[in-house]
Amino acid sequence: MKGVGHHRERALMAIGRTKLGLPAVLFGFLFFIALLLGPVLFIFKDSSGDAALTRSRLMEMSDDETELRAMPHGLSGESHASSIPFQILSWKPRALYFPNFATPEQCQNVVKLAKSRLRPSTLALRAGETEEGTKGIRTSSGTFISSSEDSTGTLGDIENKIARATMIPRDHGEAFNVLRYEIGQRYASHYDAFNPAEYGPQKSQRIASFLLYLSDVEEGGETMFPFEGGSNMNIGYDYEKCIGLKVKPHQGDGLLFYSLLTNGTIDPTSLHGSCPVIRGEKWVATKWIRDQGQGFI
Repeated sequence: MKGVGHHRERALMAIGRTKLGLPAVLFGFLFFIALLLGPVLFIFKDSSGDAALTRSRLMEMSDDETELRAMPHGLSGESHASSIPFQILSWKPRALYFPNFATPEQCQNVVKLAKSRLRPSTLALRAGETEEGTKGIRTSSGTFISSSEDSTGTLGDIENKIARATMIPRDHGEAFNVLRYEIGQRYASHYDAFNPAEYGPQKSQRIASFLLYLSDVEEGGETMFPFEGGSNMNIGYDYEKCIGLKVKPHQGDGLLFYSLLTNGTIDPTSLHGSCPVIRGEKWVATKWIRDQGQGFI
């Protein structure tokens, strides 16, 4: 009887293995496939609601900045590795967005410093243009402030971070142009670089612009790129309509775009402007960056 019971037990174990074998093998196979293809199949929703994470994007992600390994550096280098998050908004023009580039406190310091110095904004005039004839193109108020005038050190810290983000030396930047746009105020589309055919010979050229948004705007006030991606270039654009790629201001965020192509000529798609403010108030600090040191620092 003992032998019969033993054989029955072995038979039941065999039946159990038979029932569990296929699901176990199938589970193992699916687990292997998930490990292999997971990075490719992983999908997430961004602010637009329909973006997909690619394998290359996943490879860029890091859970902790301290994971970055510092390397031996030169005399002008830094002793630590760091990361400044950004999003590429466009390749035509080359435009990058830097979320949380400055703190709310830093933004408030700059506004406070500029407030008592504001004057109606002016334009660089082309040959034959007059101040009277260009009224309405730029209706904001603003002021120029050098970091040496800021006892809080805020502007100096921001300049250092801009230099690291752009990899263009700090002394290539002009003084900050801090602007305030009230309801209805705007800046019609224009180029930051100066065309020698229109403005005469230039000792140095603006190669890039960095906009630091100092406030949120309830409605309107977007930075627009009408010709982004080559669009709207053949429609007889009047330089006033708010069309194309629009970047909504958020306090502390930064926008960098390049005015020149890699061959040194003006990028026609870098045309940009400021849409009228509809509700609220817009504060922004602009840092124009040139191809030569300016001696402002």
